[in-house]
Amino acid sequence: MSLNKNINTVQDYEEVLAAMEGYVHGLKTGNVAELKKTFHQDAIMYGHLGNDLSQGSIDNLYAYVEKFGAAPNIKTNLTVLHKTTTTAIVRIEMEHDAADEDFTDYHSLIKINGEWKVVAKLFHLYDK
Repeated sequence: MSLNKNINTVQDYEEVLAAMEGYVHGLKTGNVAELKKTFHQDAIMYGHLGNDLSQGSIDNLYAYVEKFGAAPNIKTNLTVLHKTTTTAIVRIEMEHDAADEDFTDYHSLIKINGEWKVVAKLFHLYDK
């Protein structure tokens, strides 16, 4: 009997969360090279930073991390909101990033050549 490739397994969820843990670790250490492993090269990012709309390339995230550096005090909670065998949506609640800001992120992932990559990030910055 062959395995049904249309079934979500626990391992699938663990792989998605492992990809997102790489993102969190990149933020914690301020390591842009590590962050880049999480994202597709053409990934996009949208969200408001105060009154300004951050929009477009994921390079905006890399510039933010380069500007503010490591976030050793970051606290996160990761939740897979939905997943198929090739797509996933993950919510990340974050407190105390490198700029001591709090965010909610929504990451859209796709499985390419057996590897999960973020193709889009939406975020909300909370007022303090």
